[in-house]
Amino acid sequence: MAGKVNILNKQIFTEAHKRKAPVVETEGQLLVDLSHTIQDGLVTYKGLPAPIICDYLSRADSKQYYDEGTEFQIGKIELVTNTGTYIDCPFHRYENGKDLSEVDLSAFVGLDAVVIRVPYTQGLEITEEHLKNKEIRNRAVLIHTGWDAHWNTELYYENHPYLTEAAAEYLAACAVKLVGIDSHNIDCTTRRTRPVHTTLLGAQILIVEHLCNLASLPEEGFTFTAAPPKFKGVGTFPVRAFASIKKTLG
Repeated sequence: MAGKVNILNKQIFTEAHKRKAPVVETEGQLLVDLSHTIQDGLVTYKGLPAPIICDYLSRADSKQYYDEGTEFQIGKIELVTNTGTYIDCPFHRYENGKDLSEVDLSAFVGLDAVVIRVPYTQGLEITEEHLKNKEIRNRAVLIHTGWDAHWNTELYYENHPYLTEAAAEYLAACAVKLVGIDSHNIDCTTRRTRPVHTTLLGAQILIVEHLCNLASLPEEGFTFTAAPPKFKGVGTFPVRAFASIKKTLG
């Protein structure tokens, strides 16, 4: 038995994510997968329906159409476009903004990128002060908060890291190409306004939400790719986001 215990000089440490980041080594580069896996029943945003992933034509049923030993599967997917790791184009926020089919392919692929680390344990607001004195102009800016450690848990949806309106205005003033975050939303979701989406998409700056594995990246010296299908009339869609890091000799 013990009486009253006072704990002094307490420090909270964030445990490293147990999911090993998928890294593929190819000749001259490392590819780091920054996307969450989308599976049947996955909830990305509470209030939006989970995807339904199933067979349209199963391998067993396909046997009736082909010779023995030849089988195929054709899948069927029903989902809202805000599922998994996804990209936002201006049409998501603005009726007359560019949709996925109208944004040039170069805006999605091989962007010179930088990681800015703002651990959620140090606060949930990402302000312009976190972004200053960083070489971000004409780059993709990826905000690493560590919030992806809570992916697919109840904690992930509430009290998540987000950018302030002033931070978005600073990024727009720096003419960045894209802004990504490993959090539930780039805006604060306890309010009915979305100033970060409004500012960035209004400036033709793409947004990628629900990234993961940013801890595996260096702060710079890599490119970022997040390419969606070429849909007309759609402003948001899942992407296979990844980074490409050139290997150094020695």
